[in-house]
Amino acid sequence: MPTPGARAPRAVHPGAWWLWALGLATAATRTTNPLLLALIIGVAGYVVAARRTDAPWALGFRLYLWLGAIIVCSRILFRVVFGGGQGDHVLFTLPQIPLPEWAAGIRLLGPVSLEQLLGGGYDGLRLATMVICLGAANALANPKRLLRAVPSALYEVGTAAVVALSVAPQLVESVLRVRRARRLRGARRNGMRALRGIVIPVLTDALDRSLALAAAMDSRGYGRRGPQPTSVHAMTGALMIGGLCGVCVGMYGLMDATTPRFLGLPMLAAGIGVAAAGLAVSGRRVLRSTYRPDRFAGTELLVAACGLVAAAGLYLTTRVDPANLYPSLSPLEWPQIAPLPAAAILVAALPAWLAPPPPSETDTAGAPTARGERQQEVAHG
Repeated sequence: MPTPGARAPRAVHPGAWWLWALGLATAATRTTNPLLLALIIGVAGYVVAARRTDAPWALGFRLYLWLGAIIVCSRILFRVVFGGGQGDHVLFTLPQIPLPEWAAGIRLLGPVSLEQLLGGGYDGLRLATMVICLGAANALANPKRLLRAVPSALYEVGTAAVVALSVAPQLVESVLRVRRARRLRGARRNGMRALRGIVIPVLTDALDRSLALAAAMDSRGYGRRGPQPTSVHAMTGALMIGGLCGVCVGMYGLMDATTPRFLGLPMLAAGIGVAAAGLAVSGRRVLRSTYRPDRFAGTELLVAACGLVAAAGLYLTTRVDPANLYPSLSPLEWPQIAPLPAAAILVAALPAWLAPPPPSETDTAGAPTARGERQQEVAHG
């Protein structure tokens, strides 16, 4: 029996989760403070744990955490091997490899300082945090439902992107199923010895799933185009090329202070407008229908706004207190955390309560959900 006052399970629009995750990732790009980056990772992990489902794409978040750890270790190792700056606190000294004169300025091994390791760790942790934020979006958003929200003009590109995004979750599911099957058969090998017995079935399963997905998409008319005259194709190409050229010129004008002002923001806005017109014209040749399109309601706006607040808070901190976002390595200082960026990041944790619980086959009392009721209705005619 459902709890009085409890919200009904509902899937949040995947675009809202992606906007939330991109806001967190943007916040991570504005700082190398390990305390703030660890807070971003904690917020992303907490929201994923609270609002992910048991679907295959939701099981890959742990792999992104491992990938982040590998990124941090590789950045530190890179600093050890290729130097990366001197420091006053030398931890140990490795035998330096002499290089020819044409490689002057490059150092292999040698003294390793604490500043070197911290600098590599800070840079690696920032990149790892961005990857983990995108992994959180993959764990929360259904990649196939995301295809519904792609504009018609980008339908083919969106299809390829969605298929690419679903590769990692499908591999995770394949690995889990192969390992479960090996345990049921009494396989005793673990670690590297079991790699041969896992890789081949996983690759075979992934190939079979890809072929099945391609056949399903072909049977449902994916890639079907409506008839368009040659003049429309020419106009679409001209609008897209002109819009992209305008965007490039406008971006250059914004970054270069010596460029005339009218080639900056006005040209960027004009380029975006022309490109949008090209997308609108191009979208007319894609004929598709959507069954029960996803709603982008007030809950989705709140979820997306929480991530954008984190990005805005870190951007504002760069204006008022940039030293707090980039801990000093020379002289070496302990990282500190200020109330403004910490509060902005903590706002991004609110979707764990603001978003409705994800749908499942049965609720806590065993009553069938709407999806289960529909399946029963179909089964009983």
